[in-house]
Amino acid sequence: MEEIKASKIRLIASGLIPFAFLVVMILYLLGPGSDLLQFGVALPEITIEKVEFVDSEIHVTVRNTGPISVVIVMADVNDRIQPAAIEPHKSLERFETALVRIPFAWNHAEPYTIGITLDDGVRFEKFIEAATPALKSDSELAGFFAIIGTYVGIIPVMIGLLWLPFIKRIGKNKYNFFLALTVGLLFFLGIDAMLEGFEVSKENLSANFNGELLIITVALLSFLGLYYTAEKLTSRATLSASSKPFAIGLMIAIGIGLHNLGEGLAIGAAIGLGQVALSTFLIVGFALHNTTEGIAIASPVAKSKSPVLKIVLLGLIAGAPTILGTWIGGFFYSPFTAIIFLAIGAGAIFQVALVILKWIYQSEQKLVQTSIISGIGSGMLIMYLTSILV
Repeated sequence: MEEIKASKIRLIASGLIPFAFLVVMILYLLGPGSDLLQFGVALPEITIEKVEFVDSEIHVTVRNTGPISVVIVMADVNDRIQPAAIEPHKSLERFETALVRIPFAWNHAEPYTIGITLDDGVRFEKFIEAATPALKSDSELAGFFAIIGTYVGIIPVMIGLLWLPFIKRIGKNKYNFFLALTVGLLFFLGIDAMLEGFEVSKENLSANFNGELLIITVALLSFLGLYYTAEKLTSRATLSASSKPFAIGLMIAIGIGLHNLGEGLAIGAAIGLGQVALSTFLIVGFALHNTTEGIAIASPVAKSKSPVLKIVLLGLIAGAPTILGTWIGGFFYSPFTAIIFLAIGAGAIFQVALVILKWIYQSEQKLVQTSIISGIGSGMLIMYLTSILV
C-alpha cells in the first residue's frame, strides 16, 4: 500500500511540476519582468454592443475591449454632441461595460449614427438603420414570440413529417435518395449556421474575442460530444431492427432543434433590435425553408415501426426550440449567446449528417452511386432555393 501511495504521489507531482513552472513564468512576466512586455503603443478600443431607443432617451451599452483602461467623455448623435449620463461610471477597465444614457427626441424608423468619444479624442461609432422602440418584457410579447416560433419552427417541421407515408412506400433506391437528400439538407444547415455565426461575430463582437475561432471550437466540441452520445444511443439499439432508425431520427431531431434554437435567437434579436419586419412573406419563406427539416427526420424513421405520437414528439424536439430561441434573442440577446448557439447547432448538424452517411455505407457498402450523389446535391440545392425566400 505504501508503494502504491508513493507511486500516485510521484505521478501527480510529475503532472503538476511543469504547470507550476508555467505559472511562475507568467507571474514573473506580469510582475518583475513586465518591462519585457512594454514595447509599442497600446491603443484604446471600445465596442458599442447594443443601442436601445427608450421613450425620449437612447441607451448605449459600451464595453472596453482594448488592452488599457479608458474614460468616456462625450457622446454624439448624428455628429452633434449631446449631454449624456454614464452608469455606473465613465472609467472602464478592460472588458468592463457601461450604459450611456443620451436624452434625445428620436423619431421612429429614422437612421441614427451614435458616437462615443474617449478622453484621448478617439471616437467610435455605430450606425442604426432604423430607430425602433426597445421591447418591454411582458406576457403579451412572450406570447407573440411563441406564435412566431411556432410558425417558423414547429408547423413547418410537422408539415415535412407528412412525407412519411410516401417515403415508407418507395423502393430501396428511392429511399437511399431520400436519405442522401437528408444529408444534403443537413450539410447546408450546418454551413449556413457557421456563416451566420461568422457574420454576427464580425458585426457585433470585438476582434479581441476571436469570434471565428470561438465558433469553430464550440462547433467541434458540439460535434464530438454529440457523436459520442449518438454512438452510445445507436449501439444500444442494435438489438432491434426498428429501433436504430428511430434512434437516428432522434439524433436528427436534436441536431435540427439546436440549429433552430440559434435561428429563433436570430429572429428574436432582429425583432428586438428593429432590424427586420416580420411580414407574411417572411413567415412563408421560413416555412418553406424549414419544411425540409421534417423530411430529414422522416427519411430514417420511415423504416421503423414507431407510433405516431413518437414521430410527433420528434417534430416537437426539432421545432419547439425555435420558440425558446426567440425568447432568448428578444429578451436577453448578446453576441456571445448568438454565436455559441449557432456553433452548437452547426456541430450537431454535421454530426447527424455523418451518422446518416455511416448508416448508408453499412447498408450499401459504398457511397458513390447515382441515388446518393444526386440526393445530396438535390438536398443542398433545395435548401439554397428556399433560403432565397427568407
